[in-house]
Order: sequence, then structure tokens, then C-alpha cells
Amino acid sequence: MTLGEQLRVWLAGCERVAVLGIGNPLRGDDATGMEIVRLLKGRVSRKVRLLECETVPEDFTRGIGEFNPTHVLMIDAAQLGVEPGEARLVPPEQILGMTLSTHAIPLSLLAEVIWRSIDARVMILGVQPKEVEFGEGLSAELQKASRRIAGILVKALKQCVG
Repeated sequence: MTLGEQLRVWLAGCERVAVLGIGNPLRGDDATGMEIVRLLKGRVSRKVRLLECETVPEDFTRGIGEFNPTHVLMIDAAQLGVEPGEARLVPPEQILGMTLSTHAIPLSLLAEVIWRSIDARVMILGVQPKEVEFGEGLSAELQKASRRIAGILVKALKQCVG
């Protein structure tokens, strides 16, 4: 199943979606999640809340709760063991032991907090980075992948919330 098909299945029945871009803008490809969120701006419905969380997604839980989404998608760089730029939807319970970006609390814990507080369906979109050394800007591979993934998300979100 393609990423677009997986997203459409996961988004079935959605009413409002929060999309969290997570990562460190000073660690190269670790900023992929934030770049994808930036690429979605102006291209999705007002029923989609876009949040650039950087390394502190937990600071956004109140705003997420106030928006009361039915679905929350966290986008983050993740060591998936695949080619740079490849992306996978990962349920929060499956990320234990998976290396994700440089944030304060594990995304599995954040997902549980969101689920328990607002009963939203939570999924992580992990994107394989190429470089996460100190430095600003994405590698060419991740720039291209970010545009591709944003396009897939726009189509999936339009089918869900218009």
C-alpha cells in the first residue's frame, strides 16, 4: 500500500486534523517535519491545524486540545533503515526503540497524552534522514522528499476534510 493509500485509510472519518512538524532546525535533515508543515501552509483546509513544534511538541498540547482534532499526525525524522527521504506511517506503540529526532519527551508518550486527553487518533509519519549533523538546511534528497510528501498529504487531507 502506498503512503497516500495508508494516509487515506488512517484519515477515514476525520473531522479535524492537527499536523505537527517536529525536529531541530540546526540538525540538517532533522528539520524535515517542520519543512513539510511549511509546505502545507495555504494548501489545506481550515479544518487542518499546522504546528511547527521544533524540538518541543509537548508545548503545543494545550493548543491541540483546544482545536479538538479527531486525528493528530506527528511528522519527524526517524531512523527507519531505508533510503533517505522514504517515509512510513508508524503507530505510536511501534516506535519504542526507533531513533527519532532530538526532542525532550518520547513521541510515544506524547501520543498517549494526546490520546488520553482528547481521544484523537494519533499516528507518526517518520521520514528517513540523510544527514543530522549540526548545520542548517535539508539535504537535496530531503528537500525533494519533503515536497513529495507534502503533495501526498495535501491530496489525502483534501479527501478527508476538503
